[in-house]
Amino acid sequence: MNDSQTSEQHANDSGVLNRFRAFIASTEIDTRFAGMVIALVVIWTAFHILSGGDFLTSRNLWNLSVQSASIAVMATGMVLIIVSRNIDLSVGSLLGFLGYVMAMVQTRWIPDAFGFEHWYIWIVALIVGIALGAALGAVQGSIIAYGGVPAFIVTLGGFLVWRGLIFRMGEQGQTLSPLDGTFQLIGGGPKGSLGEWRSWVLGLLGCIGAIASIYFNRKRRRKYDLAVRPLPIDIGLAVFGCVVIILGIALIAVGYESPITGAPTGVAYPVVILIAITIGMVYLSRRRRFGRYVYAIGGNPEAAELGGINTRRTVMGTFVLMGVLCAVSAAIQTARLNSAVTNLGVQNELDVISAAVIGGTSFAGGIGTISGAVLGAVIMQSLRSGMVLLRIDSPSQDIVVGVVLVSAVAIDAALRQGKRRTAGIALAVGLVVAALIIQTGRQ
Repeated sequence: MNDSQTSEQHANDSGVLNRFRAFIASTEIDTRFAGMVIALVVIWTAFHILSGGDFLTSRNLWNLSVQSASIAVMATGMVLIIVSRNIDLSVGSLLGFLGYVMAMVQTRWIPDAFGFEHWYIWIVALIVGIALGAALGAVQGSIIAYGGVPAFIVTLGGFLVWRGLIFRMGEQGQTLSPLDGTFQLIGGGPKGSLGEWRSWVLGLLGCIGAIASIYFNRKRRRKYDLAVRPLPIDIGLAVFGCVVIILGIALIAVGYESPITGAPTGVAYPVVILIAITIGMVYLSRRRRFGRYVYAIGGNPEAAELGGINTRRTVMGTFVLMGVLCAVSAAIQTARLNSAVTNLGVQNELDVISAAVIGGTSFAGGIGTISGAVLGAVIMQSLRSGMVLLRIDSPSQDIVVGVVLVSAVAIDAALRQGKRRTAGIALAVGLVVAALIIQTGRQ
């Protein structure tokens, strides 16, 4: 091949690449989110093959969805905290403390005063947990926002204080159980699920919501004379979303039959709670003033303050919201265990921060999505679940999670600097190291 032919070939390749980039840009698809979806598919496929076909089963995927719910709920709040250029290291300890308080309400405080078997016990427990979570979040947030103390120091102190209070309340390691029967449903299980027909109703509502979201987004863009995606792409995205929802309901929810009743379990209540919180957090972050203020602060704190944004109140609000979400996660975890133990929430802060970062949230601030954090939580739990199936020892599991976290941050830093080749190298090195650790950690 002569020089002219070589130049022509390079020009053709460049033209194809440019057309592909233009097509991706026209679809307005979040490339990071799409990359995470591909990564999740690769992880699921690899673990399914390595486990001899045990990973992609209805039972394992149902358990995976329930296990991911608690971390994903907190990860939605962690996104806003990291976006605002802060961090919360206390979420695991705060979860444990709030879970212990809610268990005390159900097993000690109300029974000692009014006796057992009251219908309102679970309601009071939730109200106390959520109110206390908001109050403790406000305490930490006010010290950070108004006191000027770095979030790392304040939440590190909270990490120690809340864990210490658990042992003070727990009388050196006492387990509190059983919990209220209705409260237990929040944690899932054979009775804590929607069942078959209600799961299909939820799936139908999900499909309607996906189609409506695309339709109204298109209508809103036209109203303000903004560019809209090509109609075939919108139709394709709507069809793809509906197919994913239907397959998820069929495989994860309806495909798993309860070992107790023998009937399809359906979507577990923790997953329903996660879906509701995700929708609410997406709406809060995208459509409400509070969410826009958080992203503005993360993008440029000085400009946000000069623009009239009450940055201190907004930052404190993110920690109040985080406290509420910790209470919801605490309810899910304690209800699932039907007890409160002193080591509840240990290392959850690592999983929550990892889920947010893997989901595309940048420590530089101003960048992050709620849906990405939820997907990041699923990826994190998929790694742990797959390694358990492969009988990987616990220390090796922690090493893999650490490698994945560092790789995700390195990839984010490289992409922000426009170094795509460096990002690719970081991804390849992370995958190789993680694979080697998994191979050597198999028992």
